[in-house]
Amino acid sequence: MISGGEVIIILIVALIVFGPKRLPELGRALGKAMHELNRSMQDFKAQMEAESEEQRKDTKSEDDRVPEEKTMAGDKSDSKDRS
Repeated sequence: MISGGEVIIILIVALIVFGPKRLPELGRALGKAMHELNRSMQDFKAQMEAESEEQRKDTKSEDDRVPEEKTMAGDKSDSKDRS
């Protein structure tokens, strides 16, 4: 993690490089970019959760159908034994 001393050094370097007039503008731009990134990540997470839930529902509905398929397969193996 970044300690307090490292943050102060970064701020001093930014102040020297960009100057006191541009620093607030850069701060606002950085804040907006971070907000947009956070919003995009939340949208992506919500989309992934929705698709995961849909996948679970599909899997559950397939599991409900499996016993019917097993009984049908059992019937076929019985008919082969009888031949």
